[in-house]
Amino acid sequence: MKSIAATWLRRLSTLMVSMLASLVLNAQAAADQVIRVGVTSGPHAQIFEQARRVFERDNPGYKVKIIEFNDYIQPNAALDAGELDANSYQHRPFLNAQIKTRGYKLYAEGKTMIGPMAIYSRKYRKLEDVPVGARIGIPNDPANESRVLLLLQKHGFIKLRAGIDPLTGTNATPIDITENPKKWKFVEIDAAQLPRTLDDLDASAVNADYAAKAGLNPARDSLVVESGDSPYACLIAVREKDRAQPWLGKLVQAYQSPEVKRYIETEFKGGILAAW
Repeated sequence: MKSIAATWLRRLSTLMVSMLASLVLNAQAAADQVIRVGVTSGPHAQIFEQARRVFERDNPGYKVKIIEFNDYIQPNAALDAGELDANSYQHRPFLNAQIKTRGYKLYAEGKTMIGPMAIYSRKYRKLEDVPVGARIGIPNDPANESRVLLLLQKHGFIKLRAGIDPLTGTNATPIDITENPKKWKFVEIDAAQLPRTLDDLDASAVNADYAAKAGLNPARDSLVVESGDSPYACLIAVREKDRAQPWLGKLVQAYQSPEVKRYIETEFKGGILAAW
């Protein structure tokens, strides 16, 4: 009888230890601070998943919940409304334009990636071959529209009026073109829809994340592409009131880790560039 009692006591003790350990782990999990980060689907989501792993590994007590969006407007609206704690998808000229037009109180730091803007065509192999009067698709948001026009100016295809500076929110539109020797017509289209226009237009400028989802690589498939010194590096944005949160610097550090940089170089093969 004593042997049976001792056995049951041991089993009960083991069960209690197991239950206590489970309670401790559950309590710890419940205590984890969850950081909700909005990203656009595609490369931003893929890369931030790698950053999440590094961040959670190096910062016990935090968890990251990644929330994907399919346009450029909703991630800032959700952040400003408090539905997100941070987002990671936009460059500073775009953020500045959003703050200016929508009154958001947002702050950004930490360069993440550059998704090179590029111009693609299914009809022509060189931008020089695009004929007089051609129709070219460009994004319809102010920052990325300006980005395309500045790219075309850099390569000598158009000339813009003086004073265009995207970092101060002075963006270019087609009415700012002062010289257009080939009389190209610029068709303003939602950025997400631009890959679908390649069968109908002579050429279209496509942001790197939407290009990747369409199977296009700017380093391989484009007529012309931004260089690595582009001012359009993406950032991690938070609300102004959260700029001093201790997790923000740690999140940037995780994103800028060697593991994430190696992933970008291996996975995207020049289609996306690390910006740090």
